[in-house]
Amino acid sequence: MTDRPTGSTVPRRQLGRHLRDLRNRARLTVRAAASKLEWSEAKIWRIETGQTSLRSLDVEAMCKVYGAPPELTEALMGLAKETKGRGWWHSYGDVIPENFDLYIGLEEAATRLSQYSAELVPGLLQTEEYARTLIRADNPADDDEEIERRVHVRIERQTLLTRVTSPPILEVVLNEAVLRRPVGGREIMARQLDRLTEAMDLPNVSLRVVPFAADLHHGLMSGPFTMLRFPLNGDGEPTEPPTVYVDGFTGDLYLDKANEVERYDGAFQAIWGDSLDHEETRRLLQQATRELRQ
Repeated sequence: MTDRPTGSTVPRRQLGRHLRDLRNRARLTVRAAASKLEWSEAKIWRIETGQTSLRSLDVEAMCKVYGAPPELTEALMGLAKETKGRGWWHSYGDVIPENFDLYIGLEEAATRLSQYSAELVPGLLQTEEYARTLIRADNPADDDEEIERRVHVRIERQTLLTRVTSPPILEVVLNEAVLRRPVGGREIMARQLDRLTEAMDLPNVSLRVVPFAADLHHGLMSGPFTMLRFPLNGDGEPTEPPTVYVDGFTGDLYLDKANEVERYDGAFQAIWGDSLDHEETRRLLQQATRELRQ
């Protein structure tokens, strides 16, 4: 009898994606992998498509066959423990190593990202200086080399917006407070606003601002979040269910139940409706930039 999935499917999908990539890098077919592991091909398929939970010992066996490095094996074994959970809440530093960023895998697979940010510029639109300021403040114990590694990862993520093959659609709504807070100093923030203005010219990026004049709006209740949607298969169905990601102070929350996604989708549409249009947003960005440079 196969496992009946419970709670969020995010850890199962992520684990399956990483194991499939490892198998492909090892140049093993599903049949060859199944033979080496003495499993059925159907079991490999269910694992790689996120349809079943998995024991950490099974993951260890797969990683050994696929030649995965020890650090990645450890991370995937930790992720396997989460596949049996009823909810999906992982706290960095617990069973999953901090440098194993699950969100990046979802972000790269998504065809549409809808974000609301109340306090900070989202990572996909940050300048290097702005990102460095935030990362250093959030990781005061890290040395310069580690800070620069984290900055590099964040900036490297941004290439997906301009990749040649199917760059995702990015919809971002910022609270006006994001523009008014001079993170890193006035000039660093001014250059960050320049970056936002430039991003508005990308054909797959839509950026709006909710002004202070909007008064009470849905973003004040929902808080910041990102909604990710994924490609459709040949039958017109999503290859993976839509997922809402909430970046928490002590852990990250992933939601993919239909009622949860529907509620956040409604909140995003309402926030978008309360925001300034394209040209009004551009003018506000330019005005805020001029004020920072005066």
